[in-house]
Amino acid sequence: MNEEEEELLVRCLDGDGGAFGELIDRYQRVLFNVSLRMVGNREDARDITQTVFLKAYENLGSFDRKHRFFSWVYRITINESLNHLCKNRRLEPLDESFQSRETGPEEECARSLLRDSIQAALLELTPDYRQVIVLRHFAQLTYQEMSGVLEVPEKTVKSRLYTARQLLGDIFSKHGIRLS
Repeated sequence: MNEEEEELLVRCLDGDGGAFGELIDRYQRVLFNVSLRMVGNREDARDITQTVFLKAYENLGSFDRKHRFFSWVYRITINESLNHLCKNRRLEPLDESFQSRETGPEEECARSLLRDSIQAALLELTPDYRQVIVLRHFAQLTYQEMSGVLEVPEKTVKSRLYTARQLLGDIFSKHGIRLS
């Protein structure tokens, strides 16, 4: 854990709500994106992210400072996302549209279709495979960081990632999607 994060945690434990706000600002976007990639729905991902920070705040006293705060809240995010998936069992494709002023409507449409296809393919993976793809390619964690977050050996991370990529390739082929 870095010194700045350690200082924020000490301040939080001393009752400084502003310090916890700084931790939220630091990790909110990445945890929202992880949740979004796991559940495929923006509103659900927002709710999950809020729940994660609420649970983290309520249980801050039990946080083991030998580990990174991010690893801890990431694990809470994954658990909340999995709980949500188990409760709802219905998966909807992501209907996100990022509009860029630099692209034309045809290119934006193609990008949107590609994003939707990738999200739909991710949702076809089991949660174990989906989370390694999300961590590596969306959260851009190293294998070592992924190992710590998932609490599995680095070898297992690499194996799951390899298998997940193969499965994604098969899903893309099955749906006639070519990535260059």
